[in-house]
Amino acid sequence: MRVVSGICKGRPLKAVPGNTTRPTTDKVKEALFNMIGPYFDGGTGLDLFAGSGGLGLEGLSRGLDKVIFIDRDAKAIQTIQDNISACRFDDKTEVFRNDADRALKALIKREIMFDYIFLDPPYKLQELVRLMEKMDKANVVKDQGIIVCEHSFDVDLPPSVGRFSQIKHEKYGIIAITIYLKSNGE
Repeated sequence: MRVVSGICKGRPLKAVPGNTTRPTTDKVKEALFNMIGPYFDGGTGLDLFAGSGGLGLEGLSRGLDKVIFIDRDAKAIQTIQDNISACRFDDKTEVFRNDADRALKALIKREIMFDYIFLDPPYKLQELVRLMEKMDKANVVKDQGIIVCEHSFDVDLPPSVGRFSQIKHEKYGIIAITIYLKSNGE
């Protein structure tokens, strides 16, 4: 595992010890960022179910200003912090150990809005539609913001969820990427 492109290109990333997380492969990461970027001129990201933090770190390396990382696993949190330090992004990140729902509730209270949200939940606990409905209702995604869903290839996500419309869907073996764009509601 490594950072694929940007200012930290080639930097190796630690994986979370054990087998409770499944890191996004470099091939899928590169394809995903080519769909939504590939580079950014600023912006704020949320890496929910962050695991090793690979998606958020890739976003920072490619130009995001700030990323908030959330995971409920203590080993994942330590791995994310180690990877952030290795990339020297300490001043551009926040890391919280929490489950997705409680983390979203806290972010809503802080009135933080995101340009990019990366959702890569454990495949057994696919709750993508429910989480997107909650994000739509709470208005945590900026207009023209992007939600990237990584999921099992056999999960079919709807063409739209609230104000989020599916703009891309690709399969890579047993993994699929579905990307949603938030319209401004007009």
